[in-house]
Amino acid sequence: MILLIGFAFLAGVVTILSPCILPILPVVLSGSVAGGKRRPFGIVAGFVISFTLFTLFLTTIVKATGVSADFLRLISVAVVFTFGLSLLLPGFQAFTEKLFVGLARFSPTGGQGFSGGLLLGLGLGLLWTPCVGPILASVISLALTGSVSLAAFAITLAFSLGTAIPMFIVIYTGRSVLGRLQPYSALIQKTFGVLMILTAAAIYLNLDRKFQTFVLNVFPNYGLGLTRFENNPFVKNQLELLRATPMPETQIGRPMNELTDSALPDYGVAPGLILGGQWFNTDPITLESLRGKVVLVDFWTYTCINCIRTLPYLKSWHEKYSEKGLVIIGVHTPEFEFEKNPANVQKAIADFGLKYSVMQDNDYSTWNSYRNRYWPAKYLIDKTGHIRYTHFGEGEYDATESVIQQLLSLDMPIVNPSYQITAKTPELYLGSARRVPGYFTTTGVWDYSDEFAHPTAGATLTLDFESKDVFLVMRPQENLPGRVKIYLDDQELDTISVDSDKLYDLVRLPGPGRHDLRLEFLDSNLELYAFTFG
Repeated sequence: MILLIGFAFLAGVVTILSPCILPILPVVLSGSVAGGKRRPFGIVAGFVISFTLFTLFLTTIVKATGVSADFLRLISVAVVFTFGLSLLLPGFQAFTEKLFVGLARFSPTGGQGFSGGLLLGLGLGLLWTPCVGPILASVISLALTGSVSLAAFAITLAFSLGTAIPMFIVIYTGRSVLGRLQPYSALIQKTFGVLMILTAAAIYLNLDRKFQTFVLNVFPNYGLGLTRFENNPFVKNQLELLRATPMPETQIGRPMNELTDSALPDYGVAPGLILGGQWFNTDPITLESLRGKVVLVDFWTYTCINCIRTLPYLKSWHEKYSEKGLVIIGVHTPEFEFEKNPANVQKAIADFGLKYSVMQDNDYSTWNSYRNRYWPAKYLIDKTGHIRYTHFGEGEYDATESVIQQLLSLDMPIVNPSYQITAKTPELYLGSARRVPGYFTTTGVWDYSDEFAHPTAGATLTLDFESKDVFLVMRPQENLPGRVKIYLDDQELDTISVDSDKLYDLVRLPGPGRHDLRLEFLDSNLELYAFTFG
């Protein structure tokens, strides 16, 4: 884990060169003008605190306070605007200096600009949205569920410290250079004031994200190598350990006691099912009411292709064993905001033909009580309410069914379809929070949010993939259908209409291989979330 923290630190150092950072460089450079000698230290300290805090706990803060992430971003914009105004207007600068002199009483380092720099750094940390690599993306995926470990905290802190070093160098070097231009200091200060005000306005209008897109369209290879050093076997192995799903702490890795099924470990009493939305195909159920039954708890979400590929096996087990004592409960824990909509979940259940019970877990309450980390994840619970078997991801269907029979005291033939995944391209998120550059290029005008990308009419996306099938999670904006023209290896394949929030099949090939996919968007009505492959 120490080496993983080291890799995170290096990833932070190089992120200063990321195209996603360019729009807010004026804010960083503003630390070179005005304020005392301690102002750069305040900016860096504020950035480290803010970036670490909001990366790990933004979801928790939003849920606890009801304050939206967009509102917090607006506060940061206001901070940047205020500092720009203070550089531009001497009278306003005098007012802010008096304010920060008052705040300096609460600062361990006193005045000399540290408090003002600290406030600017706090705002900067919330605006800082680097094109992160696999390490920080994994931490962000944990933070989305509210599951933050000490290791995740250490990795995020290392990343922010790594980023702070070149930031500090830029600020301090700028101060040294500008110090030689003393006769022009007033003009330079006003120029930076204008730049900060324009930056604040651009961020407010989301022009910063459009600028990022413009840079990547003009220089498509810019920034591609920044995160490649993270894609090595050691980092991947450590990230798997970071995302690993342990059982309750007192029972990790060892059985509590031996019951009649002596070959199976006993991981203790299963956590309950915590209501986080509607129930489907049944009235609300408690695990206590199912004593004497064997229960399979399946964590899934309806746009996850890995989950979708497990559904035929679950449906088969429900048909074969429901009358013999098996109860399957699908715990639908959303990955994207629109998956919280009960109407969307109900439609997905009907489309997939699921007859077993499904509950919504919109607040991640049941997910967190199981300390789960994966879609899909299966927990088999015996007749006494103890967890006896777990499996995460796809595959192992024969083994899972064998345990079902063992817990039901049955001996029946097991004949499941053969399981094979040939895709070599990983799942790709298109939102700015988890997007990893280098896998696809775009043209035209795009807007980005944390969760999705929004192409405008005429925009294109080109993807080099290696798999048999390609899927894309999409949803129409404001209930207006959108159309996408699909090209495979420069040959027009199809035009599809997107009229609901779900996973869409783009390409189905006879066998796996490497191909070029190009999507042309015929209108401005779509939100794109994630590519998956099979």
